[in-house]
Amino acid sequence: MTAASGPLNAGEPATADAAVTLFAGPVFCLSDRWGDIAPGSAHGLFVRDARVLSGWQLRLGDGRPEALAAQAPDAYAGRFVLRGPGGSGLLLVRERLVDDGLREVLTVRNLGRTAVECELTLTVAADFADLFAVKDGRGGPGAADTAAGDGELRLTSRSDAGWGVRVTASGDPLLEPGRLAWHVAVPARGSWHTEIVVEAMVGGRWITPGFERGKPASDSGAGRRLRAWRTAVARIDAADPGLAAALRRTEDDLGALQAPDPRTGRPFVAAGAPWYMTLFGRDSLLTAWMTLPLDLSLAVGTLQALAATQGRTIDPATEEQPGRILHELRLGPDNDRTLGGSRYYGTADATPLFVMLLAEAWRWGAPEAVVRELLPAADAALQWIDGYGDRDGDGFVEYERAAGHGLINQGWKDSADAVSFADGSPARTPIALCEVQAYVHAALLGRAELADAFGDPGRAAACRDRAARLRESFADAFWLPGRGWYALALDGAKRPVDALTSNAAHALWTGIATDAHAETLVARLSSSDMDTGYGLRTMSRVMGAYDPMSYHNGSVWPHDTAIAVAGLLRYAHVPGAAELAHRLAAGVLDAAAAFSARLPELYCGFGRDEFAPPVPYPTSCSPQAWAAAAPLLLVRAALGLEPDVPRRTVGLTPRLPASWGEVTVSGLRLGPATLRITAEADAGELTGLPPGWRRAGA
Repeated sequence: MTAASGPLNAGEPATADAAVTLFAGPVFCLSDRWGDIAPGSAHGLFVRDARVLSGWQLRLGDGRPEALAAQAPDAYAGRFVLRGPGGSGLLLVRERLVDDGLREVLTVRNLGRTAVECELTLTVAADFADLFAVKDGRGGPGAADTAAGDGELRLTSRSDAGWGVRVTASGDPLLEPGRLAWHVAVPARGSWHTEIVVEAMVGGRWITPGFERGKPASDSGAGRRLRAWRTAVARIDAADPGLAAALRRTEDDLGALQAPDPRTGRPFVAAGAPWYMTLFGRDSLLTAWMTLPLDLSLAVGTLQALAATQGRTIDPATEEQPGRILHELRLGPDNDRTLGGSRYYGTADATPLFVMLLAEAWRWGAPEAVVRELLPAADAALQWIDGYGDRDGDGFVEYERAAGHGLINQGWKDSADAVSFADGSPARTPIALCEVQAYVHAALLGRAELADAFGDPGRAAACRDRAARLRESFADAFWLPGRGWYALALDGAKRPVDALTSNAAHALWTGIATDAHAETLVARLSSSDMDTGYGLRTMSRVMGAYDPMSYHNGSVWPHDTAIAVAGLLRYAHVPGAAELAHRLAAGVLDAAAAFSARLPELYCGFGRDEFAPPVPYPTSCSPQAWAAAAPLLLVRAALGLEPDVPRRTVGLTPRLPASWGEVTVSGLRLGPATLRITAEADAGELTGLPPGWRRAGA
């Protein structure tokens, strides 16, 4: 999930050492375990892709309190428990809330038997650095003018008058530029507290925080949204405690990662914390697909947001082309320098994924009016696929960046070294990726289904014919009969890039693979050079570029393994496919348990026989949207859950691992129906079907 910023070719995000992350929609705060934002670090309060606080440090007297605990009961709220220095007998509690601003309630408790007086100071700094400048280590404190007066501390950007921040506090603090100070007197066994509020100015306008002074964090906008999400979505329960814990974490993280689209009010899911709290084409689309068993509105909101930002013109700086779906949306102050604008389009897979998701949302009950409204965007996407996407007219979608600052690789493995031959040598662009062709195949079949539904049989026939021809040409060009897997890609000379990678499993997920190829591929994916015991490696460990500590060449990405599991269960009739699917799912869930039930973006690809639990990847986002949604795809695939609301059918063919025990889905909303599923092993019960509906696949 590489962001399109400089340096664009590094392929992985920076890290904030031991950072505590709090977030609500696109606003997030990184601090250390004391609750401090350390100047010169990657810490900060970020609003609209800019760091509005680069320093936020609490001191008691001349010393720094001792950190005892950092807790985050919800994604948007945290508590930092500190002990006063030098045996003072003071306990400090910082209760922080993030929601279109920041609020901190600071409590000083005197646990001793005598009264204590002390000086409490909070130093504040802002640099208004672009998020990418911070991520790349280019941000620095002090690029702000500071002023104190009229009950507030105010900092404004020296380079852009439209950015600013103001800090107000109770307790009658002494206000000086860059500093608030309180003389605190705490009686024996007593306490003292103050409430501090940070508000940001963007584009010359102050942003209203999503909370009210003095109100509980649960009453904030973020708290209300999360409660509404928990109430509205379906509930999935499992007898297996590891799966159950992962599903609860999934539900909470996906709720917290949502952001409302200002145009429609509908939510889309941001890609991940901390650096990707924005709309990402590929990530948001795949996450919305995986989340369908919980909620349809994320899919609809994501489709609408991406349709509104779909390419309209040709711009080499941003790689925009008519019909192309956005890679990422950014709002920070450096957009003109890093992206050529707030939108960057350098991705080959988001465009077919858009059409895939629209058809899938229709199957899951998206309103007819909404789908009709989005059909022109789907058709523009298919036109991009056949035109700009297929650069040489060979029937495959290729990519090659249009400008020197864009992403070299434009699939989901978008680091600069992510596409290489079996001997480790890099592939040269233009590159046609294996999984992108698979997505195009599924997109064409999905559009054919929509054409049938909306009375356009000619378009339906044309799309199916194009899909059939693509499936045949894909088998001819990508299958490596001497190897037993699909090539990762075709390079600029149309040579098969012969490395064995997890990308081949995406061909199973979309159904482009033939049964004969699938049988051989399953055997290759089952080998220990691909299966770590904690999920599927992104690259076989016998390939030349393999590195278990790399971003894309041997690590394990939970969403990638979940897609492989879904693909394997789609081909469950192939010998060994279901068994491998169950083994991979068990490995991912064991990894989740090692990460406190929250699957990170990725982890190192060492074998389970080498390191247990799995080795964390140091710059991994957590929570990250498609990693958070991965358990949902595992469950859906194991249930064989395939609804078709327009045809009033619900497919249910359970193939659950025995270790899961009973799995139930309650409150599953499909159009006018609210269903309940109970399943165990290969048996399942479906209740709540309306009259005229039927179960398929029983």
